[in-house]
Amino acid sequence: MSVQSSVEVHTEWGIVSARQAGRNLAKEIGFGSVDQARVTTAISELARNIYLYAEKGEIIIETIEQYHSSGAKKGIKITAKDRGPGIKNIREVMEDGFTTSGGLGAGLPGVKRLMDDFDIDSVVGEGTVITAVKWLR
Repeated sequence: MSVQSSVEVHTEWGIVSARQAGRNLAKEIGFGSVDQARVTTAISELARNIYLYAEKGEIIIETIEQYHSSGAKKGIKITAKDRGPGIKNIREVMEDGFTTSGGLGAGLPGVKRLMDDFDIDSVVGEGTVITAVKWLR
């Protein structure tokens, strides 16, 4: 069973709401406080990017399970979707220190480091979908 919440991001309150929803779900499925902070930080960065670059989009937070021969593992999946300008050069935005907003540039590389799985799909002029997963250990 997948527990899911979707938070619209078009104001700073959307960033706060997405962070809170992510922290609550991470806690609910059994993540410790350090991994809860990692998930919350990743959500914050993804939501902030939507707000700054696409103006509006959504953060979808859901529980996931993966089955294999040694049993099942649970995790939390974060999907950030927008219909913004898209990312012209994904390789460039994945470099540490790259920033277009004057921020610290921890951005997407930071999200990738915080999470276990990370994927970007972006089409210039159509938008971006980023998925990130943290597995319960």
